[in-house]
Amino acid sequence: MRPSDGRRISQSAESSNLGARVNKSELIEHIAKQADISKAAAGRALEAVIGGVKTTLKKNGTVSLVGFGTFSVTKRAARTGRNPRTNEAIKIKSAKVPKFKPGKALKDAVN
Repeated sequence: MRPSDGRRISQSAESSNLGARVNKSELIEHIAKQADISKAAAGRALEAVIGGVKTTLKKNGTVSLVGFGTFSVTKRAARTGRNPRTNEAIKIKSAKVPKFKPGKALKDAVN
C-alpha cells in the first residue's frame, strides 16, 4: 500500500497504525497491543523503562540496548553566548546533557 505522497509503507507499519509522530499514549497503546497486555500494564512498563534510563543517566552511567542504541551523558563546556535582544555577551554555564547514539539495527530499520 502507498500513502498519497508515493512512499512505500511496510506491512508492519500499516498494521501498527503508528504514524510519523507518536505521542506517549499512542506508544502505550501500541505496546499493549503488541505484548497482549492491558494499557495500564503497558503504561507502567514504559514508565519503568524511562525511570530506569533517567536514574542511570543521573548517576553518569550509560544504558545500552543492543540493536536499539545507547543513552549516555556528555558534558557541555561553559561558553559565551549573545542575548539576541540586546546583543550583550552572556556567560552560559557548563551542563550535563543526555545523548543518544542509535544502534546498527535501528539505523538499518530506518534506511
